[in-house]
Amino acid sequence: MIIPVPPSPCKQELPLVNFQNGLIMESLFRHHRNKDKVVVIMGATGTGKTKLAIDLAKHFQPAEIVNSDKIQVYKGLDITTNKVTEEECGGIPHHLLGAVDDPNYNFTANDFCHHACSAIDSIVKKDGLPIIAGGSNSYLDALVNHHAEFRLRYECCFLWVDVSLPVLHSSLQARADRMIEAGQVDEVREFFDPSADYTRGIKRAIGVPEFDDFLRAEANGEDDMTILRLLEGAIARTKINNCTLANRQVQKIHRLHRVWRRSMHQLDATDVFLRRSSGDSADSEEAWQDHVLAKSLMILHNFLYKEISCVPTRSPQVALPAFAAVAVTH
Repeated sequence: MIIPVPPSPCKQELPLVNFQNGLIMESLFRHHRNKDKVVVIMGATGTGKTKLAIDLAKHFQPAEIVNSDKIQVYKGLDITTNKVTEEECGGIPHHLLGAVDDPNYNFTANDFCHHACSAIDSIVKKDGLPIIAGGSNSYLDALVNHHAEFRLRYECCFLWVDVSLPVLHSSLQARADRMIEAGQVDEVREFFDPSADYTRGIKRAIGVPEFDDFLRAEANGEDDMTILRLLEGAIARTKINNCTLANRQVQKIHRLHRVWRRSMHQLDATDVFLRRSSGDSADSEEAWQDHVLAKSLMILHNFLYKEISCVPTRSPQVALPAFAAVAVTH
């Protein structure tokens, strides 16, 4: 029996089979016409979804990332929306990241499904592995549960990066402070429009409407004490709203987990964040490698390269597929 190695981790072709020794192969043909593979990385805001996506893409090359964050899909406000930098991308191609030029356009779940399917199709045609990553669970719900073409063509493995909420809340507040230090106020000031509709487009981003009162007071020449008080209030509201968003996202993920339970894997990154909060970045990175990345690699190795099984009528010498013995590298 000869089973060739599949050409790529995500595009599994029906193998050629040499019938020998009376092997019963009906189950092979009936059960192993695999769909193309897609990896989906989920999690609340600030849990490390993008980092994991890039780390995995480097291991399972060729791989490309499809952004599923409804705010990062817009161009601009890179600090406020916490977009990954070109350096952090590490050469991994990203789709739907800063792709919408019109800041007032409402990029809907239907828009996401259309553009994500197009991107995924282009990746698979190049024998690449599509990795969807982002915090907009309504987009993922629409794509995976309600888009007929996607459901027909693709099989998903869901990786849920989870962090204990009290620990995550503390991290989100620290992240908000880092954004301010990185120049978020100047970024939002340049984007400020007194007639803005904060229910549309990129203006919905947390960290934009919260600064409206501060920017209006600044533009109107209010006194320094008033402006400082409004700035502090804007930063405080941004922190609260990020934590509230994280709570809602986790609730939605729990609901989706009931639907995707068999193919969803929870990755507890709490220890990573605890070590990071202590100021030891090297220790935090070690915890990430050990507890999040290594586990993810094992899960995906099984998902992408799982063995083909069949039931022989006798006991011939059967060579295992070469990809079954591929070692997980770090």
